Order: sequence, then C-alpha cells, then structure tokens
Amino acid sequence: MGGPRQPVCCQPLTRRRDPRGISKMTETKILELPILPLRNTVIFPSGITPLTVGRPLSLAAAEAALSTEEKLLGVVAQREDNEAEPTPENLYKTGTVVVINRMMRSPGAEEVLHLIVQGQERFRVIEFTGQTPHLKARVEVLPEPIREKTPEVEALQRNIQVLVQKALSLLPNVPPEIRNIIVQADDAVRLAYFLGSVLDLNVTQEQALLEADTESDVLHLMHTYLAREVEVLEIRSKIANQAQEELGKAQRDFILREQMKQIQKELGEGEGGEQAEAQLLRERIEKAELPDEVRAEADRELKRLERLPTAAPDYHVIRTYLDWILDLPWKKSTEEALDLNKAQEVLDEDHYDLEDIKQRILEHLAVIKLNPRTKAPILCFVGPPGVGKTSLGQSIARSMGRKFERMSLGGMRDEAELRGHRRTYIGSMPGRIIQALRRAGVNNPVMMLDEVDKLGMDFRGDPASALLEVLDPAQNFSFRDHYLDLPFDLSKVFFIATANTLSPIPPALRDRMEVIRLSGYTEEEKLHIAIRYLVPRQVREAGLTDEQIKFADEALQGIISRYTREAGVRQLERNIGSVARKIALKVAQGKGEAFTIKPEELEEYLGHEMFFHEMARQKLPAGVATGMAVTEMGGEVLFVEATLLPGSKGLTLTGQLGDVMQESAKAALSYLWSHSNELGFDCAEKFGNSGVHVHVPAGATPKDGPSAGVAIISALASLCTGRPVRSDTAMTGEITLSGLVLPVGGIKGKVLAARRSGMKRVVLPKKNEADLKDIPEEAMRDLEVVLVERINELLPQTLIPSEEAQPEMPIPESQPSTSGTEVRVEGGEAHA
Repeated sequence: MGGPRQPVCCQPLTRRRDPRGISKMTETKILELPILPLRNTVIFPSGITPLTVGRPLSLAAAEAALSTEEKLLGVVAQREDNEAEPTPENLYKTGTVVVINRMMRSPGAEEVLHLIVQGQERFRVIEFTGQTPHLKARVEVLPEPIREKTPEVEALQRNIQVLVQKALSLLPNVPPEIRNIIVQADDAVRLAYFLGSVLDLNVTQEQALLEADTESDVLHLMHTYLAREVEVLEIRSKIANQAQEELGKAQRDFILREQMKQIQKELGEGEGGEQAEAQLLRERIEKAELPDEVRAEADRELKRLERLPTAAPDYHVIRTYLDWILDLPWKKSTEEALDLNKAQEVLDEDHYDLEDIKQRILEHLAVIKLNPRTKAPILCFVGPPGVGKTSLGQSIARSMGRKFERMSLGGMRDEAELRGHRRTYIGSMPGRIIQALRRAGVNNPVMMLDEVDKLGMDFRGDPASALLEVLDPAQNFSFRDHYLDLPFDLSKVFFIATANTLSPIPPALRDRMEVIRLSGYTEEEKLHIAIRYLVPRQVREAGLTDEQIKFADEALQGIISRYTREAGVRQLERNIGSVARKIALKVAQGKGEAFTIKPEELEEYLGHEMFFHEMARQKLPAGVATGMAVTEMGGEVLFVEATLLPGSKGLTLTGQLGDVMQESAKAALSYLWSHSNELGFDCAEKFGNSGVHVHVPAGATPKDGPSAGVAIISALASLCTGRPVRSDTAMTGEITLSGLVLPVGGIKGKVLAARRSGMKRVVLPKKNEADLKDIPEEAMRDLEVVLVERINELLPQTLIPSEEAQPEMPIPESQPSTSGTEVRVEGGEAHA
C-alpha cells in the first residue's frame, strides 16, 4: 500500500485499562492521526464497530494506522454522503480516536479492508496537516463529558431507564447480550453512547450526541431520541395488532360462512337459494362491460348481499341496486353510419318546408360524421304548439339510426324525478334520465326533453337547476344519479329540448342550449301539410281508403281560415279527423261509399264557423289602432283603443297590461304632449283638460312587452287629431321619448298573423328589415311593408289624411264579415 512505517504520534502516549477492559487516554492531549472519513456513521467512545474500507483515501489512512504500534486512527463523519473524495471542508470537526483490533483483506481485483475498531476518546480537529495519500490532522483529545450530580441529571437517568425498559418490551427479538448490557449499565453516558449506536438515528443526531460536553446535554439528547423511538415502536405495535385482529376476524368470518353453507346444505336451503342467486349475479358482473369504478362498487355490494339472509330488509334493496347497475348501458352504443343524403330524405319526408331548420340539423349531423368523438350538440326547438318540434326530434333519431326517448318535463317540480332518490329512502329509484337510458339500452340515444319551459319549483328542489349539469357537455360526462351514486357518461346522448317560449327558462339553462326557433305556418303551407300528411293519416286512422273520402282543396282552405286560428296544424288535424269520422259513420251505416268534402258542406260536418275575418273592423273610429303581438300559440293581432275622459285627469290603462306595456303607454302620451308643435296638432290642450283611457281588448289575457308602443301612440294621435288609423294597417315597434322607433322580436309570427287577419299593410321598425328574409314569399306578395325609424315618420303612415275618407276594404268571399267581432288571443300571455 506504500504507507510510511514510522509512528504517527508526535508525543508519547500511555494507556491504562479500566476494569471493563476499555483503553483510556491519559496525560497527552495533542495527537497527529490519519483521518478516516465515514459515510452515514458516527462511532462513539467505547463502542466496537465493524468497518469496510474501499476508497483510496480511506485505504491509505487505514494502512498508515496499521503500520504503527498503537494502530490508532481518527474517524470523522462526512457532512455530505455523496462526496466520493471528501475534503476537510466536508468533514465534521469532532470525531473519535479508534484502535484497530482486527483487519481482514478481501480477495479480488479491488482491494477492500474489513476492520473491527473500538472507540477510545473524542477529539476535535485543530488543523489538517495533509491530504495525500490520505488525510492527516492534528487533533485535541477531548475529556469525557463532565459528570453532574444534580436532581435534573438523576431524573433524566431514571426516565431513560423507563424508556429503555418500554422499548425492550416492544422489541421481543432483541438478543440477550444486548439486553444484559443495557440492563447492567451503570454509567449513563456510556449507556447513551451505546444507545446512540443501536438506535435508528441520522448522522446529524449522532454527531450532536458525540459533541455534547456535559452529562446533562448527553442525557437530554438521548431522552429526546429515545422518547421518539418508543413512540414509533408503539405505533408499529398498534398497527401490527390491528392487522392481526383484522386477519383473525377475516378467518373467523370465513369459518362461520363455511359452517353456514354446511348448515344450509343440511336444511336443503343452499341449492337454489340466495347462494345460487348471488352466484348468478357474480356471473353477470363478470360478463358485463362495466367501468372499473362501477365494477368495484358492484363487487362490494355483492359481498354485502352474500352475507345477508333473504329475509333481511337490505337484501332486496341491494338486489335491486345491482339489477340497475347491470341493466344500464355503461359502454353499449348504437353503431351508426351517418348518411347525410338519407338524413335529408328523412327530414323532407317527415316535414314540409322548414328549410333553415333542416339545414342547421344537417350541419350538426355533418360535424358528428366527421368527428365521432365530438360532444353531441344540445338543441332547443322553440315555437308555438303544433309546428313539429317533437316530430323533428323523432326524424333526427331516425336519420341517425339511434334510439329515441321522449321525456315530458311539463309540471315537474321535484328535483328527485331527474336525479333520483337516495337509497336510504323506502321505495327509492333512479331518476327519469337513468330510467330512459335503461329503456333505450344504449348510451347514445336521442333524448327529447319536452316542454322544458313548463318546469316548476317548490320546496322539493328546482328541476331546472338539476338540468344545468345534464345539459352541459363539460360536466355531464360524469353525471351522478342520487340512487346509483356512480358517474354515468351522458356526453354521448343527443339532447333535444322543446319549449313554446324562452322567457320562463332560467338564463343559465338557456345558455347551455342552442336555440332554434320555429315560427308558425302560412295558410299555403298549412294547405300543403294537410294534403301531404294530415289527410292521409286521418283517413287511415278512421279506417277509410282514399277512394272513400276526398277533400277538395277549397274545403281544406275553408277549414284553415274559418275553423282554425293557430300557428301550428294540430287543431287543423283534429278538424280533418272529425270530418273523417263522420264519413266513416256514413260508410259503416251504408249511406254511401265515396264522399268528396266541399266548402259548402263544412258547416254540416264541423258546425258554425269558429273564426271570422278580422277586417270586420273596416271603419275604425278615431282612437283605435291595430297592433301585433306574439304568444305561445303564435302571432296574433290586437286592437288598442283610446278615449278621452272629460272632467278627469291622468292616464287609465286596462286590459291586463303588464308593467312594460304600461310604461310604453305613458311614454307615448308624454311624447305627444311634448312634441305637439312639431307634429302639427295641439295635443297638450286636449290631454291637459281631459283624462285619457287606453284599453286593449281580450282583457282576460295578460299582455306585456314594449312592441305595442307604435300602436298606442298611433291610437293616441288619432284620438287627439280626430283622424282614424288605417284599418288595413297593422303595426309593431318600441318607441322612446326622443322619438325613435326601436326593433322588436317575433317579426315573422306577427307578420303572418297580420296576413291571416286580412291586413294589407304592416308598419315595422327600420332595424327589423333583416327579419323580412325569414317570411315566406307568398306572404310578402300580399303585404305592403313600411319601415320607419322615427315617430314623425310613423304617424303619416298610420293615420288617414284629414282630407281623405277611410277606404272600404273588400272582404274575401270565403270569409264573411260579422260586425263587432274581435281577435281571439288564446294560449297564454301575449307579448306585444
């Protein structure tokens, strides 16, 4: 190894043996020693420790110590364990002088020394005197920690003894010789050093113990370390005992279960009983395609079921719960091959016109075809009853080849109907969404949420709020029903909602859906729908053939104009069915074999006419104007009547007017009063000396909205000037105090209602011009559209010039006039 063979001590060293055989330094305090760095280890005085030396610096230091007579070596712990060739800066300054008692060399390519060393005294490094071929240092030998005879030291010694005894009781496998050394130790410091070498301490803790200069410091540190070690041992013991108890309980349960099986077998209850049922459920669970979380829950519930007798109350609850889990289509989907041409054919076959609606539906289907992983759209069809919202959903399902499930939400007030009841309640069951998926048998049906605007709310919750998660593609992939309490993926479901109006739907729910509006049909469109769909269906349902009954086009036109007044075609189909049933009665009684329904026969089959032409008000008196409104049933016309109240003051409003409509009337009166000079007539004097009463007929129907403003101001201007409003003109629009006419909604429905009522002119806000593109061409051919931006442009278009007489308007022959008849506003609140 090439080390020097001369003594390394710079001063004489004498040793003596104490009765225990431990060498002890005396007299000399300064030594020069080879230094051996240690990793993860601190050697204490009087301790015997095996070392394995393999690093070049360490081998050289060991060889240098072995070459001396005393075989003394200084060992110091490293601060950083990953340092392969430590420098003096990486070493602690306090170490231990050891004597090498034994040395062995390992055979092999790389030389390794196995040493057994015994700690002698502590030392502190004064300075390092060399680093090659090994570390050398001048060290000062430190005295043993100062012994103290104080009550604190005595208390610490006793506490350490108690902790030692407790630790020995928690470690049953401690060798007897170790127990003897610990029990028989009479020196507290030596015992602390010994415990420091056997306890699981880190280098920092061991080094602090080695550097302590007083007995009190040593015992304080050891008491802290030992107390923590005892706490860890107690926790380990507790964990081991719990594990043993659980293992014992499991073994006990297994034995009892096996005994129960044998008892049931002897009683003849084992075969075909609950064990067979549990086995059947287990086989179903293994065969079912369940997500991991669902399978784990099913296995857990099945284990509970196996431990219960059939008479237990929870048995059938768990049994039903497992049936629901196994019946749901967790991973089963309809295999679809979207053919957009076929989808176009299906939509055209089932629905007449609605070209814009069909185009938007086909766009969504095209996206699904190109990107099957996209989240299904959530559509909301909004329109009057009978325009085909539900049948559109059925057509979408047929064109996609998916299952169709319809869920009516009208009148639903209990949130649990959607989310289900928790299993803690008797008779609990999943919500209607999970029930619909179970009926469909696939996880990607077309699900229609019908009448979403008719949802209610009471103390049982708000179903509309429960729909927020269902109709949000960012959340519904993990929808949790209260009954199942397991995440179900609803993102593949094609949701379609229907509503008659958007106003009752909460804004947060409305924001989650793409709204597609369906307006009413024109009379021409209704005629085509009746010929293509309604008549064949009602003839078939009446048990007749096409040869036995035929409808003349004029008869169908008469039913449309005189017996129905709706945006959709539901009432039209009822009347056609009524005629078909009366013909079926005649055929069954043998009174004929073939019948053709003519216009003059309608009163015989359907009774007297239900609706009359609105132009019965041919000569409107001053103070009456024709407005337009939109309701849940579609567009309607309404009349605004105004009259003066001599001797009275203020403005009186009647006809179930809402707050917004009342404000429009007040704004109209204020504008006329303040702009009389600009308009060319003096309303201030007239209104200042008399009160004004504004009434909107059909008083049983609530009315609201700002779009009646132009009709109200026209009626008031007519009242002030004495010039009647043109009876062939209907109008809509919001007014402002500055004289502007602002745009309003529902233009298509309002214009179609005006045409149905026989109007020839409609006055609309200029900014609603773009909405005219949605109105059918046949309707536009019969109407003159006047667009206005300001009130001073409006009044010349609505009031008859003072020098002209009001023109007589012709009444169509098929729609006879009846004096005094007013429009019906049915089906809910009118929004002017």
